[in-house]
Amino acid sequence: MAIKKESVFTYHVSQDRQRKNLSILELIRKKGPISRADISRVLGLNIVSVSNYLDFYINKKTILEVGYDVSSGGRRPELLELNAKSAYIVGVDIGPDNMKAVVTDLQVNVISSAYAPRPNVIVEELPGYVIKVIEDAVDKSKLDKGVIKNIGIGTSGIIDYITGTIHDTDPVRGRSKTSLLKFCKAIEQKFYIPIYIGNDASCAAFGEKTLNHSADVENMLYVYSDVGLGIIIQDDVYCGSSGCAGEIQLVFSGLQKDEKNIMKEYTHMRPWGVDLGVVMEAMRAIDKGVSTEILNMVGGDVTKLTKEVIIAAAKKRDKLAVELVSNAARNLGVRVAYLVNVFNPDIVVIGGGVEKSGEVFMDAIKETVNKFSFEEPASIVKIIPTLLEDNSVVLGAAALAAREVFIEA
Repeated sequence: MAIKKESVFTYHVSQDRQRKNLSILELIRKKGPISRADISRVLGLNIVSVSNYLDFYINKKTILEVGYDVSSGGRRPELLELNAKSAYIVGVDIGPDNMKAVVTDLQVNVISSAYAPRPNVIVEELPGYVIKVIEDAVDKSKLDKGVIKNIGIGTSGIIDYITGTIHDTDPVRGRSKTSLLKFCKAIEQKFYIPIYIGNDASCAAFGEKTLNHSADVENMLYVYSDVGLGIIIQDDVYCGSSGCAGEIQLVFSGLQKDEKNIMKEYTHMRPWGVDLGVVMEAMRAIDKGVSTEILNMVGGDVTKLTKEVIIAAAKKRDKLAVELVSNAARNLGVRVAYLVNVFNPDIVVIGGGVEKSGEVFMDAIKETVNKFSFEEPASIVKIIPTLLEDNSVVLGAAALAAREVFIEA
């Protein structure tokens, strides 16, 4: 089913011309320089139809003619490639704690970037701060604003297409909602550039698919710690009936104490946070007197403990750090195993930060998935760490915004 709401990224394109626009331009982006004949063969489209589309793109300077291929007999085929500089895109990541904006070309090559802490305000008051970080990135690019065609935004929280709302679910900042349309229009009216928005994990999944050659598969999952899931099914983002697909934890906040005791067996589905609970577990262990290099690394001040400190200690093979990271991986691995059984993906990409621990983390996840998944999906799936790391959302938002240019070409 086609999903198209105003100011929301287009998924599952249904119109014939838009599908052909996207398929031709995406193929040239990935495989160019490429000939008309090869485009026709790969996509199964009539060569005359392909030529008509390509002539249109060439006239618009979206596609460039870049010489001739070696002939296998007869006339040498002309080669074509995407003119990455024919338009520019802004990608934005509105994360739980920080915001980032990048300006890219149509190949999602970064021209400039800007960064700012996320302010402690309700989501309705956020557009002004988003505008500022976009302005900073655009100013640094030195580009004329007229060449920037789209702005793509990936945001944490829940985007609900049915109610038309963005829901900030952060309990510390205070859960708040605002109109999706109102949010996007506030930014659009500043720049007079189309705004598209999507869930951060969905953007991250598309970013990995687009820019990570190892993840360019038809069916892929992007697991962001235990707080988000991006889903790619049959080469496109899947976001569910109302846009809320990808929440991979159960809601425990409404349970009474006696209910929580009963539900202990479901601990693998409870929320741990982006750090997968390693900081809290480290504090508990240190409080019990466990000897660890972690304490020395923070100068004896446990308030300075972060997941980055624990990752660094794990890389040094500190016993407690390795144990914490391994346990976190096994806990997340149970959840990943369940997802592997449900979705039967080609690839699962692990992000969120703790995967930077390296083999100690990734091996524990793989072992757990092999243990709890059915043999058939487990034998197919590859589990890999994110390539884009902290830039997966912002680059994914830019890639989706570039895709909108292709759809409407």
